Parts: sequence; C-alpha cells; structure tokens
Amino acid sequence: MSDLSTTQYLKFPFSVGSDGPKNSSRSEHVYQQIEQVLFTSPKERVFRPEFGVGIRRLVFEPNNAVLWNITQKQLSTSLADALHGEVDPRTLNIDIKSEQGKLIILISYRLAAINKQESQSFIVAENSNG
Repeated sequence: MSDLSTTQYLKFPFSVGSDGPKNSSRSEHVYQQIEQVLFTSPKERVFRPEFGVGIRRLVFEPNNAVLWNITQKQLSTSLADALHGEVDPRTLNIDIKSEQGKLIILISYRLAAINKQESQSFIVAENSNG
C-alpha cells in the first residue's frame, strides 16, 4: 500500500520535461485545482459551462457585503464540486477581502485522505493575468 501523502499527480498546466510529464504533490494539485476554479470564467469551458467563478471580474465591483456573500457561496459550491474526494467540503473556509484595487482570497480546508489542514491565499490585482 502506498503512502497517500506522497501520491503524485500530473501538473497543471500540463507540461513535459526531459524526463517525461511533470508531476505535482497532493497539496500542489489541490492548489492548482483551486486556481482553475478561481480564474476560469463561467461558460468558458464548453462541456462544463457551470465550472469556474471568474474572480478577476470582481476586482472592479463595489466593495459590499452582499457581493462578497454571494461570491463566497458560489466559490464554496464550485470548490466543493471541483475538489470532491480530495477535500472534506465541511472544512472549506473562504474569506474574501478587498483592499486598494486587489482581492485577497484566503481558503482553508482539510485534505480528506490524509487528514491534513491546509491554507492557501490568492491575490487578484487590477493588472494581474492569473
């Protein structure tokens, strides 16, 4: 039986080095999945139009509690779906802040298979490209 904490995944975006396809660890894989959900706009994927949150569009939106509550719920639902099997959805905690032309997104969760708590932060600025 293999050690679940050392399981390797294909890196996203996919790339090939001199020794073959590049890999990422379980933690890196989850981070890459979260990035895909955050930065993919809804309807961008033809066969999964509901996938993604399109977080970049929110940089220019008004800073109000209603918008952040809706965004948190949408992000929570999207991440629970995308991370199914990797992350315990009951442990997803999302905090979104806006300051000086940028969004700061803090996401914490527990990796289900290895029972490890992790946190990731993402900063989306007016001039960021992802």
